[in-house]
Amino acid sequence: MRVQRIKIEGEITSQDQVDLSLIDPLLEKYKNKKGNIIPLLQGAQEEYGYIPREVFQKLANETGIKLSDMYGVATFYAQFRLNPVGKHIVKVCHGTACHVQNAGAITDALRETLNVEDGETTEDGLFTLESVACLGCCSLAPVMMIGSETYGKLKGSDAVKVIKEIRIKESN
Repeated sequence: MRVQRIKIEGEITSQDQVDLSLIDPLLEKYKNKKGNIIPLLQGAQEEYGYIPREVFQKLANETGIKLSDMYGVATFYAQFRLNPVGKHIVKVCHGTACHVQNAGAITDALRETLNVEDGETTEDGLFTLESVACLGCCSLAPVMMIGSETYGKLKGSDAVKVIKEIRIKESN
């Protein structure tokens, strides 16, 4: 299975404006350091949850790094996000061990429960569903990860139960 990024079309509106001053400390720390693209992008993503277009532009203006170089790095590495994500990122492993243990059924159950496709975020902004190549937990196959919590030996109904429990906690 090939994991692909979903491109979201649309213009930036005033409600989408980001506070660019949040990355000033990051720029101070890495502005003139060699090999600073990845730490700058990681820091920006840590601050905003993804890397907004305006942030790329500010980083380019302040550091002299070409926009094309930054986008090249950000689109090459799967760790970087170019669009907002949900509060909880649900990663379903589709590596070989998980695939043969029917990880597809887990993804299908989650897609139905969350009413999203792979790579999308729920309307309430609570969950983003992602298929990933490997989570490195082959002995627990099939497995999903939400935040830093790993759930193994799953069936579709188990995954749905975890989502429902998180929704209940979030509503309290």
